[in-house]
Amino acid sequence: MRGRNFPAKSVVALCMASFLVGIVLSGRIWRSSQPQSQEQGRPNELRIPIQRDCEHKRKLVEGTSGNIIVEVSKTHQALQALDKTMSSLEMELAVARTSRTKAAKTRPTMQKAFAVIGINTAFSSKKRRDSVRQTWMPTGSKLKRLEKEKGIVIRFVIGHSPTPGGILDRAIDTEEAENKDFLKLDHIEGYHELSGKTRIYFATAVSMWDADFYVKVDDDVHVNLGMLVTTLARYRSKPRIYIGCMKSGPVLSQKGVKYHEPEFWKFGEEGNKYFRHATGQIYAISKDLAAYISINSPILHRYANEDVSLGAWLLGLEVEHVDDRTMCCGTPPDCEWKVQAGNVCVASFDWSCSGICKSVDKMKDVHNSCGEGETAVWNAII
Repeated sequence: MRGRNFPAKSVVALCMASFLVGIVLSGRIWRSSQPQSQEQGRPNELRIPIQRDCEHKRKLVEGTSGNIIVEVSKTHQALQALDKTMSSLEMELAVARTSRTKAAKTRPTMQKAFAVIGINTAFSSKKRRDSVRQTWMPTGSKLKRLEKEKGIVIRFVIGHSPTPGGILDRAIDTEEAENKDFLKLDHIEGYHELSGKTRIYFATAVSMWDADFYVKVDDDVHVNLGMLVTTLARYRSKPRIYIGCMKSGPVLSQKGVKYHEPEFWKFGEEGNKYFRHATGQIYAISKDLAAYISINSPILHRYANEDVSLGAWLLGLEVEHVDDRTMCCGTPPDCEWKVQAGNVCVASFDWSCSGICKSVDKMKDVHNSCGEGETAVWNAII
């Protein structure tokens, strides 16, 4: 072809063809580098699977978020349960350490018991004590037998006078020599010192008897011992039990009234009520709680009312509060009707008197009408 002349039209046609080929090739290369444009150019049926895929992924993300919230909630609950368990174990460990230490120190005199029943009394209450001895409390050899065979320890609980060894203390010594039924505390006796007396009673009882339960009762309350120990036995396998008639009375801020609360401001606005706690006439706590009071006795705050104080000491612990209304029956005819119906009461008293009104005169009548019978405590299954 060398030396041959091409026509001008042919040259122009060749140039135009080359230009068109270049445009076509460059357009394909550009489209292949732009995937989004290619997607836009696809038919609708090609876009549907992509939309479905995106929707599926969105639902997966939302579902995963919900699952995460559920898992976080479960984890939080598990941590709370673990924290309670650890608190319980710490308390039990402290009790075990204290019990082991006390056992090592007092091993020759430590006595195993099912229940220690402390009857709160005062120097001026000899007639009340006698009315109890003549009705629901065994005396003499029967009292010793009750301890030995049933593990039930009963003692009148009293402190000492401001001048130890005085006439009041000597009178108690004489009564103790005759009846052998007192638990003497290292405590100055006085009505306004009941919170301190209760605290020392539990600490002293724990150091002397290794019991499952520790009971406090006033000396103007009638008690059916068989029903009491039967009730306690139902909770023997449970730790940290607080049993009584739970109430929530008003916080009395006015000076001069009975049950005045000097620290009323701690309970919020005027007219507020106390937290739930067992009424002070009779209540029972399990071994762990009595040991807790013994261990922490020096730092337990005392309010004016001893039942409020006990409730405050136990309020922040993992404690099961048992509201047992058989522990606060009224005097006849109330408790008498219940006996006739087969529902014997644990304890009876008059709310209006915070005990049996004129108990010295009425205790025997209450016992005759509402008592369970002398053999009940001996037949009780513990």
